[in-house]
Amino acid sequence: MAKAPSTKTTPKANKTPVTRSGAPRIDIGISDKDRAAIAQGLSRLLADTYTLYLTTHNFHWNVTGPMFNTLHVMFMEQYTELWNAADPIAERIRALGHHAPGSYAAFGKLASLPDAPEAPPPALEMVRILVEGHEAVARTAREMFPVADKASDEPTADLLTQRLAVHEQTAWMLRSLLEA
Repeated sequence: MAKAPSTKTTPKANKTPVTRSGAPRIDIGISDKDRAAIAQGLSRLLADTYTLYLTTHNFHWNVTGPMFNTLHVMFMEQYTELWNAADPIAERIRALGHHAPGSYAAFGKLASLPDAPEAPPPALEMVRILVEGHEAVARTAREMFPVADKASDEPTADLLTQRLAVHEQTAWMLRSLLEA
C-alpha cells in the first residue's frame, strides 16, 4: 500500500537577516538611513532636555528673593518633569537601533542650549533663561517632524508632540511671570 503524500508543511528556515554579531537586523519598516537621521535628531532633543534639566535643577538650588518659595517649588516640578522625559527619548533612540548619548561631553556637542551660568543670576533672570530654554527645546523637537513624517515614524512623532506640548506650556507659564 502506497503511503499518501504528507500535507504537513515544514516550517521555513528563519530568513531574518542578521548582523555580524548574530543579532537580527532591525526591520521595523523604517530604512537604516531614516532611523539614523531620526536617532540623530532625538539625540539633540535628549541633549537639550538634559541641559535644561540641569539648568532648572541648578536654579532650584540657588534661587533667592521674595519669590523664593514659589520659584523653588515650580523649578522642582519642572526639573522632575524634564528628568522623567529623558528616559523615553533615550529609549526611542535605542528602539531605532542606535546608542543614546549619555555623557556631558556628548551633550555639550549636541545641545543647542548654553550651559547654566556659573554664578546664579537673579530670580527673574533665571525665569527668562528657562523661557528661552523651553522655547529652544520646542524648536529642536519641531525640527524633527519632517524626518519622522517622511519615515512614517508615528512613535517618534507622538513623542515629539508630547514634548512640544510640555515645553510650549512651560514657556508660557514662565513668560507670564515676566509680564508687568
